[in-house]
Amino acid sequence: MSLLQAAALEGSAGTVFLLARLVFGLVLAFMGLNHFTDIEGMAGYAGSKGVPAPKFGVIASGVMLLLGGLGVAAGAYPVLAAGALATFFVVATPLMHDFWNAEDTQGEMTHFLKNVALLGASLAFLALGGVDWPLAANVGLF
Repeated sequence: MSLLQAAALEGSAGTVFLLARLVFGLVLAFMGLNHFTDIEGMAGYAGSKGVPAPKFGVIASGVMLLLGGLGVAAGAYPVLAAGALATFFVVATPLMHDFWNAEDTQGEMTHFLKNVALLGASLAFLALGGVDWPLAANVGLF
């Protein structure tokens, strides 16, 4: 474990790290659940953005957000969970929030930048995915 990893996860920082995991992971899991409450509406929007097989895309991205978010929150399979979230944000952000092509430039830019920030957080959790997390399930493949 590197010095950065040890400092980030020891003592009261471990409790703050748990809080960060819970807030981040549960919000994304909730976003994933929302994919399933209006599949047709979201598929229509995805189709308008040129997504091939938009209904499948909505379902697949909902699964990635739901399971990735729950995995980060619980500290279970963190490399897979954070990796799924990072993959989602790398693909969905420029495809769905292409503010450079949008009529509502400001709104799409806000969503784009929000997703970039969430990608950064996903990458941070991915970077720490190979070490034991405090107050976590600590089950995984790596």
